[in-house]
Amino acid sequence: MTDRSPSIAGYARVSTLEQTLNRQLTGIFDYAEQNFDVDRTDVEIYRDKSTGTDVERSGYQQLVKDVDAGTVDIVVVYEVSRVARSIRDLSRTADRVRDADAELHVVSEGLTLRPGDDDPYQDALFQLLGVFAELEANMAQQRTKEGIRTRMAEPDYHHGPAPLGFEKTNGHLREGPEFDHVRATLELVSDGDLSKRKAAAELDTSRRTINRALERAELYGLGET
Repeated sequence: MTDRSPSIAGYARVSTLEQTLNRQLTGIFDYAEQNFDVDRTDVEIYRDKSTGTDVERSGYQQLVKDVDAGTVDIVVVYEVSRVARSIRDLSRTADRVRDADAELHVVSEGLTLRPGDDDPYQDALFQLLGVFAELEANMAQQRTKEGIRTRMAEPDYHHGPAPLGFEKTNGHLREGPEFDHVRATLELVSDGDLSKRKAAAELDTSRRTINRALERAELYGLGET
């Protein structure tokens, strides 16, 4: 940190086009105004709607690039589950922010991680929040799978070839033996941890097929948290 005014970034994410970012943005702006004595126009907002058209979380990717570049001093998110969907994801984000000598503030949980802090209790709380964020994601995925089975019974899914990872039996679409492998690979692509080219090679298919699968993210329970 220097004598200049800190550069503050807010990050907000929702999973569907029907959801709005308003609650998160209001929380981020209010927090920044109260804690840093800045106007909301001074907060740079990075946002994602993690749907089939933006599975790579482009807003998040740009945020971490700017953090790495040293142009962001403080990152504010409304709640842990908005910036991470797993413990690994949360730890990776926290490490990148700390390594860049920036701060991470989580509004709803009242948590702040600062460079050089050595507070084992706060670190333990942070990890615990990550556990709950991952549990929330897993529960959402379970609800999604139940919805998938309902949707697969609909006539629209009975026409044409079976999607990647699925097979057809007597006209009914079912998860194939490679479904879990396909889903895990697509999730890595969705999280920005694997390129589409490498995913295509991993699944012995084409990038076009990967793109089609990501466009039907609901079939694989992606982007639901």
